[in-house]
Amino acid sequence: MTDAGPTEHEEDVVGDLLGRGPAPRKRLRELLAAPGPLVAPGAYDALTARLVEQAGFDVVYMTGFGTTASLIGRPDVGLLTGTEMIDNARRIVSAVDVPVIADADTGYGNALNVVRTVQAYEQAGVAGIHLEDQVSPKKCGHLSGKAVIPREEMAGKLRAAAAARRDPDFVLIARTDAAAVHGLADAVERARAYAEAGADLLFVEAPTSEEDIATVARELSGVAPLVFNWAEGGRTPPLSLERIRELGFSLVLYPIGTLLAATAGVRALLDAVRRDGTPAAALPGLPSFGEFTDLIGLPEVSDLEARFAGESG
Repeated sequence: MTDAGPTEHEEDVVGDLLGRGPAPRKRLRELLAAPGPLVAPGAYDALTARLVEQAGFDVVYMTGFGTTASLIGRPDVGLLTGTEMIDNARRIVSAVDVPVIADADTGYGNALNVVRTVQAYEQAGVAGIHLEDQVSPKKCGHLSGKAVIPREEMAGKLRAAAAARRDPDFVLIARTDAAAVHGLADAVERARAYAEAGADLLFVEAPTSEEDIATVARELSGVAPLVFNWAEGGRTPPLSLERIRELGFSLVLYPIGTLLAATAGVRALLDAVRRDGTPAAALPGLPSFGEFTDLIGLPEVSDLEARFAGESG
């Protein structure tokens, strides 16, 4: 005789303890439809994603820049494969209940590759991705030396992406890097074409003045919701959130602040160890061991053990 399966109550308990929130893609659509902008801090791994969620934000953004830096300690110049990016997205999604928007770079090839990329990100559980029109290998949008593919080729990739998604709530964001290559007018025209090809949101990367940002907002108003990339230390002026709201942007990304903050914290700790021989001087500013284990869910795991491990446990 086999043991009975989990009761409905036990399934609810597991969902409450390990995370089983509402459908994230539908939730992302609702958030984007609300008065904005929706704020999406960047996360580069599961831990930073948990911190973003615990800070009270409604969405997590998986940064490609931060993913590259954290996985291989190198700059964002197209060194990671799609498999590595999707694996990181899967881990981030599993760590939080809020929707995750992920960087999908160029889609890792031509339109046929984009089909597989979209399906793989969907299977990983992300709520949306952005695809860009750079040539491959790509570069961070705030680095020099970028190049872009023809507008028609990118439009075809977006049509393929829209056709490939199995969940109609899966959000497709079209990013153009053409402003730095061919000028702002070309970037705006590309964005229009990408909306016609099926993009849900438009992302004009790296405008270099507030006037250019305002031009993007004005020219694309009513075409599709807009993304503002508040790249910390990048080429785009750091507008206030109120100004971003006035301009009508629907989604604002803060991609690498968590990465820069972690770097500064680790440096300070290592400086103390090198100076004093121990980390004691740096510990007062850090979470305690107990606080950290609570943060990453030890009480929930202990509760699961007590419920399901049995007497032998």
